[in-house]
Amino acid sequence: MGEIRQLSTEQEVRDAFPVMNQLRTHLSKDLFYELFLQMEKEGYTLFANVHEGKIVALAGFAMLTNLYDGKHIYLYDLITDSNERSKGYGEELLAFLESFALQNNCNCVALSSNVSRLDAHRFYTDKMNYEMPSYVFKKKF
Repeated sequence: MGEIRQLSTEQEVRDAFPVMNQLRTHLSKDLFYELFLQMEKEGYTLFANVHEGKIVALAGFAMLTNLYDGKHIYLYDLITDSNERSKGYGEELLAFLESFALQNNCNCVALSSNVSRLDAHRFYTDKMNYEMPSYVFKKKF
């Protein structure tokens, strides 16, 4: 399959934009990098699954602690390039994050998924055995 590696240099992160932009369509390349820098200070980490020199999937997460999950990985972003879906790259990357979480004594991997992303929900529940224990609520300002 692919090689999973952390992206940290400016060029690596900027090279990830075309794939990330498929999930976060509102971002420009510059805003993406600016937000990455701020989020990195807050514990955000970006991993890529690279196949034949090309980024085919991305996962952005932070290791956090809260009262209901204890120490855990919160997965903010998981996207496979639309031209590379159904080849196992997303599954490989998520399995890597689960392993990473276990190695770091985390209790779980948690994420939020937009209600309209039914294919993603099936991926999480049917293929990766995730539960859907709650709803996420948001009030924009």
